[in-house]
Amino acid sequence: MSKLRAVVFLVGTLLVSACASGPKFAEIKGNISAMPDGQARIYFYRTQIVGAAVQPSIILNQENVGSCEPKGVFYKDVEPGKYEASVETEVERRLTLVLGPGEEKYVRCHISMGLIVGHGNLELVDPAEAKADIQDLSYTGS
Repeated sequence: MSKLRAVVFLVGTLLVSACASGPKFAEIKGNISAMPDGQARIYFYRTQIVGAAVQPSIILNQENVGSCEPKGVFYKDVEPGKYEASVETEVERRLTLVLGPGEEKYVRCHISMGLIVGHGNLELVDPAEAKADIQDLSYTGS
């Protein structure tokens, strides 16, 4: 039985260590700078720890803006316009967004089963749902 406990402890430790670290979003949201005038903001986040070792880069219009970290959230301020966000592991998944001035959009990343490596996925989430989702996530932005 002690071997089983050791294995369970090790797996639990690995899962926790694979999660994003840093202050919880709810703790720091009051310190996040206001969106610059005339710009828009995109929040990227991941609530799940399933596939924790798979943390693909999030590419926004060909720029690496961050990683799809388990239990992590960050944002990117952008000029209003059309954007393509993508993640890639075995396959590339894309999401197109159109943002107006002062608009906020929320993109959830999650990992699904793949042949060899989990597949990264992006989905646009309703702001009310997303705001509730991100409160307990670790802020991974700079």
